[in-house]
Amino acid sequence: MSKLEDFLSAEDEERIVEAIRNAEKNTSGEIRVHIEKHCSKDIFEHTLEVFHYLKMDNTKQQNGVLIYVAVEDKSFMIYGDKGINTVVDADFWNSTRDIITTQFKKGNFVGGLIDGINKAGKELSTHFPWEHGDTNELENSISKN
Repeated sequence: MSKLEDFLSAEDEERIVEAIRNAEKNTSGEIRVHIEKHCSKDIFEHTLEVFHYLKMDNTKQQNGVLIYVAVEDKSFMIYGDKGINTVVDADFWNSTRDIITTQFKKGNFVGGLIDGINKAGKELSTHFPWEHGDTNELENSISKN
């Protein structure tokens, strides 16, 4: 797969955005998906840059979760801000990565992203339940570069 546009169809993107909306219904947490063609540097460092670029480090409770995908590199990273990272079990990020990886290995990229979004949403709702007056602090759209 060489084109970023071929990774997800418009319908696929709608399904993913809907999964984000549903995952965020019960939490003040924020989930974003960012897709790029290629990552030319350390994926962890670049994911942090994207996290900052998307202003995910500006949420009130520091409870943003980013799923970053580099399509041509066949790699991805899931990153959670300080607020969520300090309250989840030690294995949470690895188990979420494994859920996504299982689907990706089957070529089911939409299913992998949705599974990861759902798992992150459940964890966010446990530690950061939605309360009256909570607002959606970040867009639910998929960002691309």
